[in-house]
Amino acid sequence: MRISIKTELMQYIADLQKENVLNSDNVDEWHQLAFNEDYYIIGYFNASEWLKKHDFDVFEAIEIVRNYELEMFGEFTTQINSEKIVNMLVYIFGEQLINEDF
Repeated sequence: MRISIKTELMQYIADLQKENVLNSDNVDEWHQLAFNEDYYIIGYFNASEWLKKHDFDVFEAIEIVRNYELEMFGEFTTQINSEKIVNMLVYIFGEQLINEDF
C-alpha cells in the first residue's frame, strides 16, 4: 500500500473516531463501519482522480482487486469501472490497516 493511501485512510479512520462512529464499543466492526457501509469515493471522475492522486495504474488497481477477490471469494465479481475498483481497493487497504494497526 502506498504511503499516501495509508496516510489518507488513517486520517479517515481518525475522523470517524472523532465522530464516534468508530469507538471502543465496536472495535470488531471497524472495518465494516469504515469501509463497507458506504462508498468511500462517489463518481467515476472522482475515482479516476483518486487513482491519479495516488499514482495508481488502472490495470494495477484491477489486478489487486481481482487477486483479492479470487483468494477470498473464489471469483472476481467487481464491475470494472473506476468507482467500483477504487471502492474495493479502499475496502482491501482498509482491512489491512485495521488488522495491522488496531
